[in-house]
Amino acid sequence: MTFSGYRHGEPGFRRVSIALFAGSFASFGLLYAPQAMLPSFSREFDLSAASAALSVSVTTIALAVGMLIAGQLSEVIGRTTVMRTALVGAAVITAATAAAGSWGWLLVLRALTGLALAGFPAVAMAYLREEVHPASLARAAGLYVGGTALGGMTGRLVSGGLSQAGGWHWALLGTGAYGLLCAAVVLLALPESRNFHPAPSSVRSSLSAFMGALREPVLVGLYAIGGLSMGAFVAVFNITGYRLESAPYLLPAGIAGLVFLVYPIGSVSSIVAGRFEQRIGRPRLVPIGFAIAMIGVLITMLAPLWTFVVGMAVLTIGFFVVHGIAAGWVSTRAHAVGRSTGSASALYLFTYYLGSSVFGTLAGIAWQYGGWDALAISTITLLAIGLLIALLLRRRATRDVAAD
Repeated sequence: MTFSGYRHGEPGFRRVSIALFAGSFASFGLLYAPQAMLPSFSREFDLSAASAALSVSVTTIALAVGMLIAGQLSEVIGRTTVMRTALVGAAVITAATAAAGSWGWLLVLRALTGLALAGFPAVAMAYLREEVHPASLARAAGLYVGGTALGGMTGRLVSGGLSQAGGWHWALLGTGAYGLLCAAVVLLALPESRNFHPAPSSVRSSLSAFMGALREPVLVGLYAIGGLSMGAFVAVFNITGYRLESAPYLLPAGIAGLVFLVYPIGSVSSIVAGRFEQRIGRPRLVPIGFAIAMIGVLITMLAPLWTFVVGMAVLTIGFFVVHGIAAGWVSTRAHAVGRSTGSASALYLFTYYLGSSVFGTLAGIAWQYGGWDALAISTITLLAIGLLIALLLRRRATRDVAAD
């Protein structure tokens, strides 16, 4: 008898939801935990903000490259094997990074963390599509996305608090420990695949699928939107700790890290944007998201602490609107124009994390030479370019409604 997928209310669906939530919670916590430690790295290793930001950038660039490989690997050895191995490996490497004796070794271990971790986000949505009934897929995917936002927030809060209490060594060790705890939940709860069928593919067919997804103009524009929006978002959050720990605020690391509590607002905004998607359409929502994000960055340029926090919240809302809509648009567009949805999604995530790596590092240079105002202006420029691309895609969509 053919298995049609787990439905909401069934024990299997609860196990899938718990496992995917725990996995996304861990993966994004492990990925961005060092953001709250960047000032500590600068003091410990005598680094500029740009150099310290490499602890995040090398991880995301390794993740981006790894995701192009992990998705294809899961087609051969199975989804669950790749997902479980990714989480356990990344958590163990993160804990081991606490013992790094030099900045060079720390960067090597952070790159290995990203490479190991790639297997979870690269495969999670494919697993959900195969194992969850279509009628319950949106609910399960919502829990997965919610885990990414809460994981990113929690990782930063845990690392910031532990960094203040005992230094970055304890912060990384603690982050690795909670990553292992989440990985244990995944190992125990995640059901084995029932609808997965190994499909070895040749290098030639994989490259052909990727090239096809690169030759479609709207998809290319969406890849750029992902990279620009994520790059701007990470750039601001990378430097937030430096600003809050310097005059006029002079906040300790643990208190400064509380700014990451704005993340759940982003999750809510993504859900709300999804509800408006059917009413006004993706091509209109993405420019609105960029405009909101730009307003948020402008607000952070004001001096009072409360306005800075409000600006960060508004930026977060705008970013999650852009990313939440653009990511779904990629798979819909690829399917509509006969391109590989898997390859298109992989390329979107590649540029998404590439933007995080490149612009997250360049943010440190802007901060070093021009302070927060220089960072804000450069970030607004990135968002403005993204807005222009989104408006061009909107014009294209009006001429090609049938494709979307």
